[in-house]
Amino acid sequence: MDAEKLNLLRDLQNNLADVIDRVHQSLVQISNGRGAGAGTIWHSDGLIITNAHVVHGHHHLNVTLPDGRTLPTQVIAYDKDHDLAALSVNADNLPTIELGDSRLLKPGQWVMAVGHPWGVQGAITSGVVIGAGADLPEIQTGREWIALDLHMRPGHSGGPLVDAAGRLVGINTMITGPDVGFAIPVQSVKTFLKEALGAQKVAV
Repeated sequence: MDAEKLNLLRDLQNNLADVIDRVHQSLVQISNGRGAGAGTIWHSDGLIITNAHVVHGHHHLNVTLPDGRTLPTQVIAYDKDHDLAALSVNADNLPTIELGDSRLLKPGQWVMAVGHPWGVQGAITSGVVIGAGADLPEIQTGREWIALDLHMRPGHSGGPLVDAAGRLVGINTMITGPDVGFAIPVQSVKTFLKEALGAQKVAV
């Protein structure tokens, strides 16, 4: 490989590393007493988004912030059907994630899922979008999904799905095979928050 190609590859790797560093700044771990999932800081006043199944049935939840603090948290909104939950911690001036637009996703687009699979902190898996919409095969119809060709594992649940620029495009939610995962579009998260908490919580 010639020097120019090596430099391009090195630049790409450095850019992706910078992107993930930014994503990690808004990534949290949610402990429910039996296991742990991931979450994303949505608002600097302590609003966190995760999956409903991460917090379901658990009354003593703690969140570990990117700065290492572990704080008790409470569920302030919950939607089992869409597998979304909003949590609140007593903290402010927290780093938030930049929002993308899941409506612009195209098959073949590069994305990365971030979480804590098997307890590995801030681990990343990457792949491409298979498709997006409400009529994807082998999945519940009547709601929006993002289907992904990547290898998510337990512990990615509730964590961010980001595009190549590090913008949040979805919330990791489930796997249906070794290399097929699904995420909830960020536009669905916005609708959930608007209905549950009001329009002021939708924008970061």
